[in-house]
Amino acid sequence: MISDLALIMALPNESKGLFEQAGIDVHYSGIGKVNAAFKAFEVIQKTGCKTLLNLGSAGSSHFDAHSLVEVMTFVQRDMDVSPLGFQVGVTPMDHDYPAEIALDVHFGHLAQGICGTGDSFEIGLPKVPCNLVDMEGYALAKVCKKLDVRLISVKYITDGANDTAHLEWEENLLLGAQKLLALYQKHFV
Repeated sequence: MISDLALIMALPNESKGLFEQAGIDVHYSGIGKVNAAFKAFEVIQKTGCKTLLNLGSAGSSHFDAHSLVEVMTFVQRDMDVSPLGFQVGVTPMDHDYPAEIALDVHFGHLAQGICGTGDSFEIGLPKVPCNLVDMEGYALAKVCKKLDVRLISVKYITDGANDTAHLEWEENLLLGAQKLLALYQKHFV
């Protein structure tokens, strides 16, 4: 059990109220990197947590739908300044923080992946190497890195990040919330 932990998810849709019903505090960031960065900073400042736990949904054409995947690395799939000679995924002039942010693995029994974060609902192949996609994780990782807070991130694969992803995402959220809650209760309560 981690006593100085705060839980962050993007949307109430991802918890389906199950965490609140179980008496677990959830901080919701909203969608996208800007919202995630702001909320992560706010939560860390307000709670003084040393570990931020991010649970949520992701798409993947690599991992099976309905599986839980622990993120071992976050990258930005929509940072593209390649016309100026920078590699896709690299933020120009940001020397202190790498394009890839590695996390310490917490769950040895889960599949591990590289998550590409971007401010778009991905339905194709990202421009950067990754095997799952989300819309908040890289921002959470960067804020945690800057503030010396550990980030643990587990994603429930809702869809194949393809042309039917928007339909599959919504219909798979309840099962995802149930699986994420079971993981939380087993390891953090």
